[in-house]
Amino acid sequence: MAALVCAQEELLYGRPGRVTGADILMFVQHGDEAWIWEDDGRTVASAMYGVHGDAVNFRGFVAEKGRGIGTEILERGEAFARAKGAPRLLAGAAEPDAAARALFESRGFREVRRFYEMAIELTEQPSEPVVPDGLVVDGLREDEYGAFYDALNEAFAEHWEWHPQPYEKWLERRQGQHRDEQGPVWFVVRDGDELAAVTRNDASVAGGGYVGAIGVRPAWRGRGLGKALLQRTFVEFWRRGTTRVTLDVDSQNATGAVALYERVGMHVDTCGVAFEKTLE
Repeated sequence: MAALVCAQEELLYGRPGRVTGADILMFVQHGDEAWIWEDDGRTVASAMYGVHGDAVNFRGFVAEKGRGIGTEILERGEAFARAKGAPRLLAGAAEPDAAARALFESRGFREVRRFYEMAIELTEQPSEPVVPDGLVVDGLREDEYGAFYDALNEAFAEHWEWHPQPYEKWLERRQGQHRDEQGPVWFVVRDGDELAAVTRNDASVAGGGYVGAIGVRPAWRGRGLGKALLQRTFVEFWRRGTTRVTLDVDSQNATGAVALYERVGMHVDTCGVAFEKTLE
């Protein structure tokens, strides 16, 4: 599946794809079903389906277009949604993929959102973070998963299509990921006993460091805490010898996230489009 996705990235963006098998495994764990289509031992398409809130999210990749596989992926998505009792479908495609757009629109989907993958190539040692007096940037402690979970969900409460997992399920997936043998990868800003801002990073996604989620609780916004967490993240990845760092962001994020990421030196690398369909 990773080789298939990388081939699609090279076709659409004119550069080698960066997705690895480990990345695919992580993505699959977010969903409920994953399928591949084979022809004489060759993987020619793949798709992943999952329920999030009242919608089924799915994403497909087709290497050999014109054979009806894309239509089959959509039909499987609709059947999956009906079986789950979900009234809506949300599907994603790369912005340059005109064939995917045409297929979605022919089946009653409409564009509802755009998401950016933003990236930075670190060329010199990043600056250490600076926060207001009384606040501290620190790694997450083992006994703080509950506080981290609450802070992240509060920060993302108004985010488009944000549907928190139950804490027990989230903890089962995430426990132990806050650090590895090289040190912490999840960081927080502390204000006394409160976690004012948090970031959940992954040491290796798509060939570099990845900011999986970053959020500042509403009461602490406007004080530079998001910037401080990104700087701490960059410092850590630089220390590990990782110079490429990426994240994904809603292009319509109401907190000004895109502008923040640009201020710390990140740029839009790719754009994905979300399409929606309401089932009758």
